[in-house]
Order: sequence, then structure tokens, then C-alpha cells
Amino acid sequence: MTTVDEAPPRVKRARKAAKTETDGQAKPRRPAARPRGSLITALDIGTTKICCFIARVEDDRPRVLGIGHQISRGVRNGGIVDLEATGTSVLNAVHAAEEMAGETIERVVANLSGGFSASRIIKAEIGITGREITDAEMRRVLEHGYLMREPGDRQIIHSVPVGFSVDDSRGIRDPRGMLGERLGVNMHVVTASAASVRNHTAAVGRSHLEVEALVVSPYASGLSCLVEDEIGLGVTVIDMGGGTTTIGVFFDGNLIFADYVPVGGMHVTNDIARGLSTGVAHAERMKTLFGTAISASTDEREMIAVPQIGEEDEGHVNHVPKSLLVGIIAPRIEETFELVRNRLEASGFDKVAGRRVVLTGGACQLHGAREFAGLILDKQVRMGRPQRVAGLAEATGGPAFATTAGLLHFALSERAEVSGARRSSQGSRWGVLGRLGHWLKDNF
Repeated sequence: MTTVDEAPPRVKRARKAAKTETDGQAKPRRPAARPRGSLITALDIGTTKICCFIARVEDDRPRVLGIGHQISRGVRNGGIVDLEATGTSVLNAVHAAEEMAGETIERVVANLSGGFSASRIIKAEIGITGREITDAEMRRVLEHGYLMREPGDRQIIHSVPVGFSVDDSRGIRDPRGMLGERLGVNMHVVTASAASVRNHTAAVGRSHLEVEALVVSPYASGLSCLVEDEIGLGVTVIDMGGGTTTIGVFFDGNLIFADYVPVGGMHVTNDIARGLSTGVAHAERMKTLFGTAISASTDEREMIAVPQIGEEDEGHVNHVPKSLLVGIIAPRIEETFELVRNRLEASGFDKVAGRRVVLTGGACQLHGAREFAGLILDKQVRMGRPQRVAGLAEATGGPAFATTAGLLHFALSERAEVSGARRSSQGSRWGVLGRLGHWLKDNF
């Protein structure tokens, strides 16, 4: 029989949460710094899988101690459609990671793979009446930018300064010491629907965990997979998930554009299931074992066994040429990259991004995806894998886990305190000022 003192961590956490609800709203807490040896946790909530990494900070890099991943339930095209099912999947993934790590966690950095809008650049400006620009003016203009509200039911997920202006001079990285009448800052803003943010925090909250920050998937994948020169010279990250394909453009050290298209690897699986009249599980297996977007001369002769949907006799199968499978897969992959190309061209950032593309996400591992990306986008393409993360096994070190690893980098670099959507700092004055201080410290 389990006593009160012997209650599992999840039960203790539930009791603590119940007490908080009884006592009233918990007061916002200022986030702690990341000392050596502290724990950080990443939670990737995707359409097809939910993955949790628990890591310890060692020598300014994360070392993964525990990994948990579960089949995702209740998520469609990156958005939560069944809160209870998603909450259960999150609970199981986190519990598995805790068991492996031998630790109990309280906070996570989580991702958004859908439901966020195309990002935009906003400008904030203040008068300085000819004075020399000091840290005080820098803080004031940045605070003005951070406090700008989004119209409608939108919530800011990322708000990152990308350049300053003094009067008519633009593109200034550090305006301190300059003189002028007006000081401006351009900020890259990514927003999401408030409902999407609430649903994500609620799903995680069912495991009695606090969402420390929300990060859009292409930003996290970029932090994990890109090298410094790529971020500086210009690169596009395309994260191909199960339900969405997200896009991030990096230039001059910053994320300057983010967007997504509601098409992913599950759409390929469903196309196969419908086209060959087989179950979704069999379609996924065929995609993994035989799937390719590139045809070969032997495809007509190579036959694939296709179990028929609804047939009780497991021996009742059809045999179809591999060319039929390729003919189903290729149009969907082509469509995906055409949609990505259209979004990039419409944004105006296509040329700024240069000629480099990095593919991440589980769906990019489909044979031929890299070649299609290069052909349709007319860019040089490479596969992105997590870097600068210790303790990852080979099975979790591929493109499918780039977002999860990137969330660790986000937490480690304290960007969770700079630009994340924090529940603990909503409406809190110190939350804004703390972000300003960290940004100035990190960038100047």
C-alpha cells in the first residue's frame, strides 16, 4: 500500500496543483538562470509523435539523460483537437523520460508546429531630441516594441530585434553613442492564435507541468542543426513533420521569417492508404520500406504485397508494381515543396535566404525528398541533424529529432527568458524588462 510519503512524483505533483487551484492563482516567478548542472526539458508535440528530452547542462551544452517518445494522439495538422488524448500522450512521454533520467521535472520548453501566423517585421520608434544614445534609450525603444499589442485574438510567440535606425540611417546593429532625433528598432514578430497557445499549455498542464516557453518548430530546428556561417549568410530551414511542413528563414544571425503549410508525412501515408485500399498502418510500413519520390527503371517489375483493408484473412493481399507506389508519393512531395516555394516567394525573403536549404523532420527522410527540394526550390539542399547535444543515441540523432534537440538549445541559451511566450510572465512588468536586459547583454 502506498503511503502519502511514498506517492509517485506524478501524484505528488497533482496534489500540489490541486492545492494551487484551491489557494488561488499562483504568483508569477522570475525564471532562474541556467547554472552548470541544472536540468532543462524539451517537449516536441507533433502530429505523429510526442517526444521529451531531459538534459543536464554540462560545459555550456546539454547532455541528454532521459528520452521518452509516444505515438501522438489528439493532434491534427499541428493543432490539438482532443485535449484529453494529447494530455495522455504527453504524460506518457514525459514519464518515460523521467524514468530513464531518474529525475522529476516541473517545467518544459515546448514547440508549436502549426497554428502560428506568417511572421512580420514591425517598427517601434521613440524621440531622443538630439541626445547621445545610451543603454537607457536602447531599453526604452525595445520596451516600446515588446509592449506593442497584436490585433485580434493573437499572442506573440517570438519578438526579436533585428536592426536599429537613427533618423534616416537604417540597418544599424549598435546605435549607442550616435546622435539623432529619433531612434527606431525593427522587430521580427511571430504570433499564434491565443486558443492554440492555451490548448498547448493546457495539454502539458494535465501532466502538472509548467510551459516555460513556446517555440515555433523551424526556429528550434535551426538552433539545433545550423552552423554559424549558414545563419549569418542566409539559409532556409524546412521542417517536414507528420501534419505540417514549417519554414524558417535565417539571415544575419536572426530568424527573420517563419511560416507553415498544412501538409506533412501523414498526408503521404493517407494517400497510399486510399490509393492502394489498405490500412493506414500498412501504408506507413510501405512508405518506410519501399517509399520513394524518384522512379527507377526497375519499378514496373518490382512487386509489392499490399494487404487489403477490411479483409480478415491476413493472407489475402494484392501485388502491385512499385511504380504505382511512386506515382502516389511523388505528386504529394512535389506539391509540398511547391507550396513552400510559393510561401517564400510571397514573403519577399526568398532571395535574402540565399541558396541554402536544410531539411529536418521525420518526413524529409523519405527517399527523393532532398532531390525534389533542390529541383523545385532551385537551391542547394542538405539534411539537418542535431548538433552540439551530448548523450543522444543514434536512433534519436537524426532529422526527426531536430526540433526536440533545438528546444534544449533554446532553453540553454536563455532565449526562453528573452522571447518565449511565458505563462509566468504574462502581464508582468519584470518579464519585459528582464527580456530587454538579457537581449542587451547577449547582443552588445
